Parts: sequence; C-alpha cells; structure tokens
Amino acid sequence: MRARSETWLIPALAAAAAVTATLIPLTHGADSAPDPMAPAAAQNGPADGKARPDARNVVLAVHGGAGTALNRDETTPEREKAYRDGLSEALRAGQKILDDGGSSLDAVEAAVRKMEDNPLFNAGRGAVFTADAGHELDASIMRGSDLAAGSVAGVRSLRNPIEGARLVMEKSKHVLLAGEGADDFGARHGLRTVTQDYYWTQARWDSLMKAKAAEAGDEKAARSEETLADTQSKGTVGAVAIDRDKDMSAATSTGGMTNKMAGRVGDSPIIGAGTYAKNDTVAASATGAGEVFIRGAATATISNLIEFKGLGVAPAAYEVIVKRLPELGGDGGVIALGPNGDFDAPHSSPGMFHGYLTEDGKIVTKIFPEESPANS
Repeated sequence: MRARSETWLIPALAAAAAVTATLIPLTHGADSAPDPMAPAAAQNGPADGKARPDARNVVLAVHGGAGTALNRDETTPEREKAYRDGLSEALRAGQKILDDGGSSLDAVEAAVRKMEDNPLFNAGRGAVFTADAGHELDASIMRGSDLAAGSVAGVRSLRNPIEGARLVMEKSKHVLLAGEGADDFGARHGLRTVTQDYYWTQARWDSLMKAKAAEAGDEKAARSEETLADTQSKGTVGAVAIDRDKDMSAATSTGGMTNKMAGRVGDSPIIGAGTYAKNDTVAASATGAGEVFIRGAATATISNLIEFKGLGVAPAAYEVIVKRLPELGGDGGVIALGPNGDFDAPHSSPGMFHGYLTEDGKIVTKIFPEESPANS
C-alpha cells in the first residue's frame, strides 16, 4: 500500500508545483487584488502615479470648472474673494444639509444649485453661449447606494438644471431627457422656468464675440475681446458628498462650451463620463474637454480602477485624468471622494477651482495654480 501511495503522490506533487509556478506571476500582476501584507504605497498605485490623496476626512467637495488659471498677480482682492465666496457658499449650502442629518443626494444638489445661481460659474445663470447665441444647459446627479441617476441635456428654460436631473431620476423611468422634452417635464412638475435672457451675462457675451472673431481669423479682435471671466473660468460645476449613513452622491452642471454647435452635448449629463457615484468606490464629478471625457468614460473608469484593480482614490483619479485622458487629446479635472473620506482633485489643465469641507467643519478653497498645481 505504501509503494502504491507514493507512486500516486509523486505526479500529483509535480502537477501542484506546475500550477503554483503558473500562479505566482499572476498574484503580482497589474490585474491582481491588493496583497493585504504589502506596504500601503504598493497597494495604492504605481511608483509614477499618486499615492496620497489631497485631503482626508472630507464629507463634501465642489468644483467650479477646469481651464486656464487665475493669475495671482493680476487678480484683484475683490475677484479673489468673489471666487472663494462662491465655492464656500456652495459648500455651506451642502454642509447645512449634512449637519442636519440630510442625505448626500440633497447636499450635492444644494451645492450645485448654489453655483448655478452664481454668474461667475458656467452653469445656470452664468452659462456660456452657443454658436447661435443661445443657451443650452446640461446636468446630472447620481446616488451611490443604488446607482440611481438622472440627467437633462440641452435644456433652455429650467432655472436650475440640476433640479431637472433629479426630477428625471425620481419621477420618470428614464435616466436622460433632452431638449424641449426635458424642459416640459420640469415645468409640468413645478420646477422654476425662465426665459433665455435670464442666463445672459456680459462676460459670457464678450466670450462669444471673442470666439466668433477667432473663428473668422481676426486674431487681433479675438485678443481685444478676451475677458478675465472667460480665460479664468471655462468649466462646469459639480459636487460630491458622503453622509452619516455612508451613502455617497455626485452631481454636475454646465452651460457647455462657448460657441458650441447647437445641440452639442458634453460629458456633464453622461453617467460614467461627467458624473458617477458608487458607495463602495467613489463619488466623482468631472470638468474639462467633454468629448474626451465621454470617450474615456472618465468617472466610471475611476470607479472601475478602484473596484477591480484595488487602487485608492488618488492613484485611480490620477491614472485617468493625468495619464489617460490627455492621450486622447483633451485636458480637465475631477473631484473624487472615497467612502473613507479620502479626497483628490487631479487636473491636467493649468487650473481648477475647487474646495472641500472636512468632518470637523473646516472649509478649504483653491483657486490659484500654486494651491493646486497641474498634473499632481
């Protein structure tokens, strides 16, 4: 019996050794789960990536767009205060809800609505003009607990598009409504409506004139029409939050691109591109070159890198925003919040207005390049 047992055991051990030899490289490969015994830096991402988040214990964050940056030397104290106040007011609007035990969904909607009402930002009242001198606005919102989401695209009369996005999520069987149908749906359910002149601001009109001049080849006229607001704030607004129940949400709203073709839709109302929230991974809101963020499925890819590759929030967001998307031909940024309160705001554009609120009530705003360097 012993000889027979050993005869059977030898090939069995050889087979096991072969399987082990095959598996060893896989356990250290790019697609493997993180080794719980490995150093934290090794689990968080590659050596040429970003291991540390910008902040910890964050419960709410907002952004006011990525584009060119404020120049500290050319920015008056009044303008600096206006931008910091705009971000802070949005954070305080969301903070009030969270402090009262409200949901992260309510908090991000309140924060974005506050920025939609602020003409400094390219959303709501301060939306840019299309090529035909009109306004078409986009927005989306998503709840991380059940992946519920709603969006509106190309709306022309909703005062606060983010309210329309939430209405689609909660009062329809759809995720995205566009154009006249979205406007009518909002109006039928009691949302505030406005005429197109509500969105008008002189700065955005000047920006359209500059874009038209450049399009016509008149570079001198284009430069003469350049406005501070256009060069310093080109983007979308957004918010991410986590509440007492550890539920996460994200929201995004925009007026799009100056001189865009009528009917153009960017990434902001596209779930998985401009907005994404999933309780176990991330709440993210993006801003930048919309077409590139759509093609790169920016925010969903961040979530997938966290879920399937075991990356932390910072290395996942860095991988997408700084390493992958620029290769597709566009720049921008994202605010990304993890379920443990880790927060990161990488951007490949020169600047990105953003701010965050920590658990202890501290508010931080960043509007100058040196406060938030590009590609970091």
